[in-house]
Amino acid sequence: MTTLCGIDEAGRGPIIGSLYMAGVVIEPEHEAILKKMGVKDSKLLTPKRREALFDEIQKVVKAFKVIRVPPEEIDEAVQSETTNLNWLEATHAVAILDELKPDASIIDCPSPNIKAYTTFIEKKLINKHHITCAHHADTDYVVVGAASILAKVLRDREIAELRKKIGVDFGSGYITDPKTKAFVESYWDKYPEIFRHSWKTFKNAAQQSLGNY
Repeated sequence: MTTLCGIDEAGRGPIIGSLYMAGVVIEPEHEAILKKMGVKDSKLLTPKRREALFDEIQKVVKAFKVIRVPPEEIDEAVQSETTNLNWLEATHAVAILDELKPDASIIDCPSPNIKAYTTFIEKKLINKHHITCAHHADTDYVVVGAASILAKVLRDREIAELRKKIGVDFGSGYITDPKTKAFVESYWDKYPEIFRHSWKTFKNAAQQSLGNY
């Protein structure tokens, strides 16, 4: 029986918190079940609906795996001369695929160069199989949508836990959020472990604060 794996991420762009990558493996009959459940790109669902589907998806699919990529690992890749965030994601996609061992896979591609991204993964894979890398795969393929939900829920849970631990509502963690922006400017040096130091906004906040002394 042919198994299909979908891979997607959540938390690529924010300045606070981890990136999560998820892989979901389904058998042919699972696709219709996921669609009937209302599985789709996590961005098209409410937080409450994502939470409900989080457990339902895990009960239906054949297998799944989620990898948490912490801020310090992201910073290391972004600041490296030999890699970047795209290749970091691709490397973790390989780890997911080699553990889940599907017959075929569909990956939401973060790179504008789909061919190069696909080649990078194919070369590193131990479990060789047919790979499709595509833009908007989380919208076009329900199995990738399922992966996006797992990743998004775990990312959101982490952010909620961080807000609770710190005792400050810093918003979503995305710099476009006014609460997040204000938090970075005021607390950049108090909770260094939660920030992505390689992000320009973090660097600017640090430079501006240090420049006032």
